[in-house]
Amino acid sequence: MKNIIPFKHETIFKTNIDEILSISLENTLSLKNNTLSGEFIISGEYKETIDSEKEPFLIKLPFEELIDDKYDVRNATIDIDDFYYEIKNDKVLFVSIDIAIDKLEEKEKEERNIIEDTFNDSFVSDDFYVEYNVYILRNQDTIETILEKYNTSIESLKEYNDLDNLKIGDKIIIPKCNENT
Repeated sequence: MKNIIPFKHETIFKTNIDEILSISLENTLSLKNNTLSGEFIISGEYKETIDSEKEPFLIKLPFEELIDDKYDVRNATIDIDDFYYEIKNDKVLFVSIDIAIDKLEEKEKEERNIIEDTFNDSFVSDDFYVEYNVYILRNQDTIETILEKYNTSIESLKEYNDLDNLKIGDKIIIPKCNENT
């Protein structure tokens, strides 16, 4: 199974960016204990104005993402599926990186049940538990479209998120209540 994890970031330069002359992406990503972590290293050269000298830049962006425990990650491979950048407002370098995790395998049902039973015994009452979706905000998203997509209420979102300060690339927690049967 292949899974794509999107990552978006905006870096504000101290000077204007007229043109990116070169750009490269490297990473130190590794997958341990169902956690994908490391950093992206973006480097290159740019011009402040058409007539200016080229200037080097180096940006290091930390990254960490939890992979659902239902997956066995021992044989998984990590690769960059897509890399896109653009200049915004003459000073902002926006980057979008899609990380591909391939060869994810679902754990056997018995192995997953042991983990789930341990969790349920330790932390959950007999009547109720809460599942969460973690969603990364994209350009086209609005609170209304998220509410509709996940069939939840604004009150539920406010319980777990600061909705006043959301921006593209932020992760929000979307609770989904279920009765334990």
